[in-house]
Amino acid sequence: MNARALAMMTALAALLAGCSGNSELPNLSPGAASGETGATAGAFSSAASEGGADSPMRAFGEIPDPTQGARQVIPNPTVAEIMETTAAIPEMALGRADAPVTIIQYQSLTCPHCRAFHRDVFPEFKRTYVDTGRVRFIMREFPIGKQSGNATIALRCAPPDKYFTLYGKFMEQQASWVSQEVRLDPIFAVAKQVGMTRAQFDSCFQNQAMIDGLKWVKDRGRTLGIIGTPNFFVAGKLVKKTLTMSDIRAMVDPLLAPRAAAAAQ
Repeated sequence: MNARALAMMTALAALLAGCSGNSELPNLSPGAASGETGATAGAFSSAASEGGADSPMRAFGEIPDPTQGARQVIPNPTVAEIMETTAAIPEMALGRADAPVTIIQYQSLTCPHCRAFHRDVFPEFKRTYVDTGRVRFIMREFPIGKQSGNATIALRCAPPDKYFTLYGKFMEQQASWVSQEVRLDPIFAVAKQVGMTRAQFDSCFQNQAMIDGLKWVKDRGRTLGIIGTPNFFVAGKLVKKTLTMSDIRAMVDPLLAPRAAAAAQ
């Protein structure tokens, strides 16, 4: 195998790890949700396991304690349980707060399937359902792998009105910053495109309250049954696949039909 082919295979492995939960780190929680082969590692690993001069210090806290027993997964979470949030960080959403249907996406910035959804489905979905007030779209972070965890910190450091813009840039430019090593400079190269300075970027990794909030979001997602990315909740139903527009229409339109009929009367 030549060097170029090996490099391509390595990059592909890094991208796929950002979706499945597979991680190069050994420090996994024995209580991980079924089917989650390594999502506890990476973004939530300790600084000691990350290593490298370019890695942030204790970005996502300590290694999970194996003595605490298996993680409890809610088999059929209620809407109230799905919508529970933390005061540490705000929910990132688009669309009317009172829209009749809510869709929540759990994403990892290194995931190529998240990139495919963002590129191929999200623009039409947003035009058709979000911008028309029929669907509220919520995005929640589920970083898988160290590089995804670092990029997620930078994403959350952006001003709220730049959050979805920066998310799109991370998706569109995955090939320029995704790697199996912890490399902050390529992440900053994307973040600065929305006006973030290097001083602001570096300070992101000292914002422990925000980082703890991100950890809570991922831990809560796993409790709700999230095992990889993209996973979605559509009107309270967990969907563990990359949604197409046909999927969205099939699930959302029947929920909107009674409302449309009532408005027509």
